[in-house]
Amino acid sequence: MQVLVLSDFHLGKGKFLDNGHINLLEDFDEDEKFSEFLDYHSTGTYYFTDVNVVLNGDIFNLIQMDVDGVFTHLLTEDHITKMVHEIIEGHPLFFQAIKKYLSRPNKKLTYVFGNHDIGMVFEKAQKAFMEAVDGEVEFTHQFVYKGVLIEHGHRFEPINTVPRSKLTVEGPNKKPIINLPWASLFCIYLLPKLKESRPFIDKVRPLSLYVKWTILHDFRFFLYLTWVVVTYFIRTQFRPFGRFNKNFKMSLRQIFKIAVHPKYEKNAKRVLATRPDVKIVVMGHTHITEWRRFKDGKLYFNTGTWNQVPSIDAALHKSITNLTYVSIEVNEKKGTITNAFLNVWQGKWRPYREEVSTSYLP
Repeated sequence: MQVLVLSDFHLGKGKFLDNGHINLLEDFDEDEKFSEFLDYHSTGTYYFTDVNVVLNGDIFNLIQMDVDGVFTHLLTEDHITKMVHEIIEGHPLFFQAIKKYLSRPNKKLTYVFGNHDIGMVFEKAQKAFMEAVDGEVEFTHQFVYKGVLIEHGHRFEPINTVPRSKLTVEGPNKKPIINLPWASLFCIYLLPKLKESRPFIDKVRPLSLYVKWTILHDFRFFLYLTWVVVTYFIRTQFRPFGRFNKNFKMSLRQIFKIAVHPKYEKNAKRVLATRPDVKIVVMGHTHITEWRRFKDGKLYFNTGTWNQVPSIDAALHKSITNLTYVSIEVNEKKGTITNAFLNVWQGKWRPYREEVSTSYLP
């Protein structure tokens, strides 16, 4: 079995809006490369191979899409399903590629929920996805298989998650709505406003360094950013809708954690320590590619993102796009992991470049 893990595509309505304007909230522009990726791993020597493509969260950007022109956090099953249909319409090649992939022998697709697409827990949204790709898809919070554990990773940040038992709450008219964490509310109500003047503000890594940079080089925007965040914090304490979404005691200190994108090495090590059956942990969410081999030989990978990542790092003052993914080979008969790779997809003529390769696992 070949397990291929990708994450954080953030698909929206497509590159252009109905009026012809560029969609500033659209992050994904690699539909053709994704199509080539699936085609390569389901034809030729891979045609009869058992392959499971795991879309590891934040594949859809359901918290930065409007509902009939309005950005709202009161997201019902019908709202989410409508968004999914709009994404399908905006990215036809993406879904055609999955459809072709699933039509070939021994091919599977697993969709792991992330914080931006937690709305995919709704059955109607899942049905819309499966109808678009004309095949069965496994939807899950966590994928565990033969010593491999794959999850998005947002559960390690309180501002980005809620307990699975409280994913939906009763909203207006007694309809279930997604119980969004505070960071998601921030994305819904504030990011569209901030992206009007700084389109890449949510993509810069490290974001905390960018905020510091604005103090010296973009002070007016820094004052505006501070004012927007603080006033929003105050308003969310008193608005009626707050009762639907207060999942933890918010503080200004927690608010500014939104600018920090931590590495997940310690979290992965903790998971491996509590799961003796797991040899490899794969996560996403941070948009930062990582890999670690621990003393016991166990591994952690972070797949990064296929979206553009502007960097404010003095040594990397540029926009970086790496089509990274994790490839894991599993011997199903023996129930063991054979190889694990962190690769960069380059296209059908030069398929991939190995960033990290390992054939030794305990």
